[in-house]
Amino acid sequence: MTLKLEGIGKTVGGQVHVHPTDLELQKGTMNVLLGPTLAGKTTLMRLMAGLEPPTRGKIFWDGEDVTGVRVQDREVAMVYQQFINYPSMSVYDNIASPLRLKGQSKDEIDAAVRKSAEMMKLSPMLDRKPLELSGGQQQRCALARALVKNAGLVLLDEPLANLDYKLREELRVEIPKIFEESGSIFVYATTEPEEALLLGGNTATLWQGRITQYGPTPEIYRNPADATTARVFSDPPMNFLQISKAGPKIMYGDGQSAPAAGRLAEVPDGRYSAGFRPNHLELSKHTADAMRFECKLAVTEITGSETFVHLDHHDARWVGVVHGVHDLEPGSTIEVFLDPAHVYIFGEDGALIATAPYAQAA
Repeated sequence: MTLKLEGIGKTVGGQVHVHPTDLELQKGTMNVLLGPTLAGKTTLMRLMAGLEPPTRGKIFWDGEDVTGVRVQDREVAMVYQQFINYPSMSVYDNIASPLRLKGQSKDEIDAAVRKSAEMMKLSPMLDRKPLELSGGQQQRCALARALVKNAGLVLLDEPLANLDYKLREELRVEIPKIFEESGSIFVYATTEPEEALLLGGNTATLWQGRITQYGPTPEIYRNPADATTARVFSDPPMNFLQISKAGPKIMYGDGQSAPAAGRLAEVPDGRYSAGFRPNHLELSKHTADAMRFECKLAVTEITGSETFVHLDHHDARWVGVVHGVHDLEPGSTIEVFLDPAHVYIFGEDGALIATAPYAQAA
């Protein structure tokens, strides 16, 4: 069982929503579409489902061209962030509805509904109407209906965004197991890099209607193909600094330098863009060769266990995530430090030149 996109693209009113895309998804796999709002995630999923016709390209299901096949005639289940249930039906009947359309027996339907409801913690609510449930419970009902359908392709468009934290974390762990066991092809859209890492499987990073990279999720996080992918797969986004490599040194800022350690020593002399994740900026110097920056503090955000510091460094706005609670004065000038071992090097075209030596632990 495979879903294959060949040159699939979508243009609306002269505006490109999805650039020509090639992608092949395998049976029993978790596939995350990761990108910011308006990156093209929902449009791509609607093309996969047959809810919208592509402007160009073809879609193949198990080798068969299904480009023009109606969504009703495909093995597809889709759940949106905005939960959709039948308000006049009970939770039981909502979950059972796709099985009744298939003509399954009463006993088969009952067993499948109760199993799905148990997984979604809805067993005590089967006799209620959706409007009698909380928002999170209504979304679980929609998820249960997708689960019970046992579709070959399951598309979830930010389905956990409206759930409470505890349930969201539980389902992030359970959903991949559920659908992988069913053998379905699972596609999950999210704006959150952390969610992609928790779900695992494969990730396709999207930016302005293009897939910038696709592959095993940890691999893309550790080795982004380019600066755009690095921005997408970092929350807060990756910070960037213009540098130059000269012999054994990296030059940056106002005549400052740091040793070109590890893989950075192999980079040819020249000008580059250095990328580093917010959690690698520090308020104190922990290594002898740490890069030092003077920045103006714009804003601080304290989350309890961490402090987000928004910094202005020349014309760039950086974000640092530092452990603990720090009482810092906005508008003040502070020093921050960066271990060169956590720096990614990108060429002038944005392509990755060298990964951070410690990327495997990043």
